[in-house]
Amino acid sequence: MKVRPAAWLALLSLALLSACSNGGDASGYTWGWYVINPLTDKGASNLRFLLAGLGWTLALSVTAIVVSVILGVLLALAGLSRPKPLRAISRTYVEVFRAIPLLVLLLWVYYGLPMVTGLQFGAFAAGVISLALSDAAFESEIFRAGIQSVAKGQREAAHTLGLSSRDTFRYIVFPQAIRTILPALGNQFVYVLKMSSLVSVIGLQELTRRANELNVTEYRPLEIYTALVFEYLLLILLTSWGVRRLEKRMASAPR
Repeated sequence: MKVRPAAWLALLSLALLSACSNGGDASGYTWGWYVINPLTDKGASNLRFLLAGLGWTLALSVTAIVVSVILGVLLALAGLSRPKPLRAISRTYVEVFRAIPLLVLLLWVYYGLPMVTGLQFGAFAAGVISLALSDAAFESEIFRAGIQSVAKGQREAAHTLGLSSRDTFRYIVFPQAIRTILPALGNQFVYVLKMSSLVSVIGLQELTRRANELNVTEYRPLEIYTALVFEYLLLILLTSWGVRRLEKRMASAPR
């Protein structure tokens, strides 16, 4: 019998709560699950405070992934173009931004870029810029591989039918490439969702920042960060499920 990830999550939750239901463990730690117990006023208030960061997490991740996909497609096309300068720009971008740690890039964009440009970026804008610039380097390679995976005969057949290079890419090459790279794109969206937690260091009130602030007042790091783990886990599982559904739908669509 196949057990779905959601079932594993439920079993893990039950096992954890059962192990801690006695109020302590072998190490002598006294559990304080009351801080996130939805059945009490205090626990419900704390959970609402934690979940209030979900909107920022989703907005940040979705905006960053949209920008990175657009930039990634442009970089991939530049990398596959004939002019050497465009190929050089694409390759340089990919190598540079793949090598920079995301946290370092985030701090530079938030604190350093305003000194260079004279523009002051808010935490959300700095987070989107950093995530998009970093992820676009990976998206570019994914799109490049997907475009190159389409058989050359497909292009030749399209040209024989009188399609222009632009229409060939739009109607023949790109749709087939998307089918091929959709799992990789889904993985990148999951990656961006997880990496969005780093934006908490510059003050954005997303899930991780909310958990940090709640821990300052309650001083129950194990319980609060356990709740945070389950928030991200549920979010990632739902995202993965959505990507798999989209894969099946595109696989069954007429070619």
